[in-house]
Amino acid sequence: MKLTVAALMSLICTAALLSISEGQQPEIYLRCQCIQTHSGPPIRIEKILSLKVIPAGPKCKNEMIIARMNRGQMCLDSKKDWVISLKEKMNKRKVKSQ
Repeated sequence: MKLTVAALMSLICTAALLSISEGQQPEIYLRCQCIQTHSGPPIRIEKILSLKVIPAGPKCKNEMIIARMNRGQMCLDSKKDWVISLKEKMNKRKVKSQ
């Protein structure tokens, strides 16, 4: 009986490890990541390493734009004109580099 329980536990642990290590899991957001957003003054494009755009969805009604810079990251106000322009410029920069 003890052998059966040990074998069953071993099988469950192995299955769990295989499911975790099988490729990258999609990012799951349970709430908005951007509690506060930066709306101004505008940030120069040269200071931004990358932009992460997370569309609005069932867990967060707002589109989230997260700028990664040398000194950390910052959420940007997706409704501001300069942020929309920045997003377009970053997309063009990304296309040119590919």
